[in-house]
Amino acid sequence: MGKRLFVSVDLDGLADEVAAVQERFSSASGLNVTDPEGAHVTLKFLGDTDTERVDALVDELAAAVADAGVAPFECEFGGLGVFPSLDYISVVWVGTRSGGEELTRLHEAVEERTTAMGFDAEDHDFTPHVTVARMDHAGGKELVQEAVREGDPDVGRLAVEEIRLKESVLGPDGPTYDTVERFPL
Repeated sequence: MGKRLFVSVDLDGLADEVAAVQERFSSASGLNVTDPEGAHVTLKFLGDTDTERVDALVDELAAAVADAGVAPFECEFGGLGVFPSLDYISVVWVGTRSGGEELTRLHEAVEERTTAMGFDAEDHDFTPHVTVARMDHAGGKELVQEAVREGDPDVGRLAVEEIRLKESVLGPDGPTYDTVERFPL
């Protein structure tokens, strides 16, 4: 049995600010907001991973952090966006106002090490973002479009001092995230 793993920067201490942004469109039909306590920037989604591979993965992620050469930095989160487009919304996200360059360097180093291990390469360009909602159907699309067009919320600043290997455990109320390992910058 494998673990559903991903690599992230967690928005520790910003749950209330994330929840406040979600309030802008939480009444939209067809939209499921994410748990603000679990808010994070995904640097790499690894998916189902054999438990035997975790030790090797931990070693490679530690090496990736060294490769990236990124010192602890401040990241500022704000603004709203969607994937793939405002006409067809599947994900609503908060972006980065600063710190995106460092997040991208960390992503690229993690991507290089994990694809060398045989994990799937990303099939799209990396956009540092925090998923705050997912759209199941387009019932409330206009409300979401309006929130994105009109809204430029500030979510806050975060001192990024580590990346984390996380396990996503799917439950009846959505996923919960457990930290498997921490990698200081």
